[in-house]
Amino acid sequence: MCALCTQNAQRLYNLTGFWQQGRGSSEKSFRRDFPLLIRIKTLNSYLSATGLGFVAALGGYSCWRFSLLPDLTSLLPLSRPSNLTTLDASVAGAAMAGYSVALSLTVNRLGLSRSWHYIAVSIVLLVSMYCVAAQFFGVDVLLTPLLFTAGLSLLLAQVNRLWSLDRQFAHTLLSSPSNGSDTSSAANARLMSGLKLLNTVLPVNEAVVFHCVDSDSLEAVARFKGPAPNTQDPRRNSVWREGIQLCQAAAAKGELVSQTEGPNSSSIAVPLRHEGETAGVLLVRLASEFSVDDTPLLEAIGSQFARNLKRDSFSKHPPGIQRFSYFSQTGNKRKLDALNVLKALTVEQRCEARTLAHIEDGIAIAYLDGTLALVNPSILLFAGLNSDKAVELDLFGLLHRFRTDVFDEPEIAVRRVLQTGVAYEGELNFEHKNQILNLRISLLRERQREPIGIAVYVKDLTAQKEYEKLKSDMISLMSHELRTPLTSINGFAELLTQDQTLPPQAREFVSIIANESQRMSRMINTFLSVTQLERKDKQEVLKIPLRLDEVVRDTIASLQPVAKKKRIRLIEQPAHRIPPVAADRSLIMQAVKNLVNNAIKYSPERTTVTVSTALEAETVRVCVEDRGYGIPAEAKERVWDKFYRVVREGQEKDEESTGLGLSFVREVVEQHGGQVELDSEEGRGSKFSFTLPRL
Repeated sequence: MCALCTQNAQRLYNLTGFWQQGRGSSEKSFRRDFPLLIRIKTLNSYLSATGLGFVAALGGYSCWRFSLLPDLTSLLPLSRPSNLTTLDASVAGAAMAGYSVALSLTVNRLGLSRSWHYIAVSIVLLVSMYCVAAQFFGVDVLLTPLLFTAGLSLLLAQVNRLWSLDRQFAHTLLSSPSNGSDTSSAANARLMSGLKLLNTVLPVNEAVVFHCVDSDSLEAVARFKGPAPNTQDPRRNSVWREGIQLCQAAAAKGELVSQTEGPNSSSIAVPLRHEGETAGVLLVRLASEFSVDDTPLLEAIGSQFARNLKRDSFSKHPPGIQRFSYFSQTGNKRKLDALNVLKALTVEQRCEARTLAHIEDGIAIAYLDGTLALVNPSILLFAGLNSDKAVELDLFGLLHRFRTDVFDEPEIAVRRVLQTGVAYEGELNFEHKNQILNLRISLLRERQREPIGIAVYVKDLTAQKEYEKLKSDMISLMSHELRTPLTSINGFAELLTQDQTLPPQAREFVSIIANESQRMSRMINTFLSVTQLERKDKQEVLKIPLRLDEVVRDTIASLQPVAKKKRIRLIEQPAHRIPPVAADRSLIMQAVKNLVNNAIKYSPERTTVTVSTALEAETVRVCVEDRGYGIPAEAKERVWDKFYRVVREGQEKDEESTGLGLSFVREVVEQHGGQVELDSEEGRGSKFSFTLPRL
């Protein structure tokens, strides 16, 4: 398993070479300053170890001078001369200081577990030196003071290392963003929400959450009341005291305690326990007898209340000075509380993670070493795996189960996601299974900063695609079947209008039939065009380099006669050096024509319609502006919908309009990767525009 994790990490490391190829000046600055920070930290630790060595030497020297140390040399198996010469005090002090500082620096550098054999060798050498000096030179090298100084130095150095680690631990633990994140109001809201939930399943008269301030004191932090109690009840105070006693009994026993107060009344005290500690007590008064079957429910809700109380208590007492918490009972209790809060959050996060099992879409979450952290049953079903085989899978093993002609190299997709941060998304067509899946791979970030994982999302589109195909085929079939009779109706109506023998009234009726059939034909043609554009899997758009200013010029030239007939000036405002776009000329031409035609149709006589092109960063904009009636604010969002026609006050709907022109424009523009916009003020005109990506 470790080898698999290492292999996955290496593969992801190779894919994310961009992390090692420069992240800008900030990373270069960090790389430049990091060695300096390390040197400063190392120098401080060495100075601290040296100081402790001198303190140990001073302690050993003082004990020696005041004869407080026992004589350990009598334990050595050698004949000791009676007239040994003692070292000078200054020499003795220097020897103690040197030996103590050396041992302290060794422990500071290597740690006690890796330096013990060096320390043992030095002690053996020290004893040997004492024996040689005493036996052959008659000199006492102060073995006992040196050994005492060495022991004191080792003790101080090890305590200093543990103290330093404890400070780092306390700082990391107490400054964790997960700890103390809930405000007091949020914690109280969660408690009240839990009490309301309890009221939905039990006939609650009153429910109170108590927080255990200490072993003998209870403080009410949340209270829920059912039906209004009788304020004139003389037993009200005694009932409250009995409830408190019931809570104290539950807290002392650490288990649920119930009390029947009548045929339709009972009280229950539930200890709120978390990690073996009682954080509070839940007192519930029911309007019925208590049933033992409700015990698991009350205990589960009590566990949640206990986690809420722990988190609230921790957030209300911010950490104090952490430097000396290693030697403080309160400081260590504070760290224990922080760990309990983290455990409570872990329990709630497990609850959140298990909701993935109830989601129909497939979801998998992987760490940055490729190990799968979470996999829900749906994605295993899509991948054709069972839970036993999923244990052996990594990220790439899972993605390889979704390989198709389009998604044939998962490593490349993962690499693009890691390098750019942009999610990969694609449709996977499995013809042998008659299944279409949507696959999305995205990067998970910690508070929108550093990447922390990779998410894989799989959605079954088979039913949706079949519905869209059925809908589109049915619409196309109906449209084509309507075309044939309409062509016949229109043709015969035009023949009848040319018959001079028809009475004037009959000719008028025939003319109406011809006009309406032509309008219906135009509507069907436009509707078919919009339908084909929506079917992106079948619509083949021939994109060529196209200059939008030339399209605008040709459109204006073709619609000038229509504008002159209505006495409207049609003006072109081209921009200089407009780059081309990749587009289908016929579709874009029709879209621009629809916008200009609408502007002419819905503008009063003797006004101006202006068509302009402009370059905006990475897009080219085409804008059609008129001085017409404008569009009401409530209709701006709907004008792009199919068959929608604006109804103005005092006017009837335009019978010539199909309600599909603007819908066609939006479909064409979005098919080309652009966007449509509308800026209009009723009574002052409208400005329709769209943008397309430039080449």
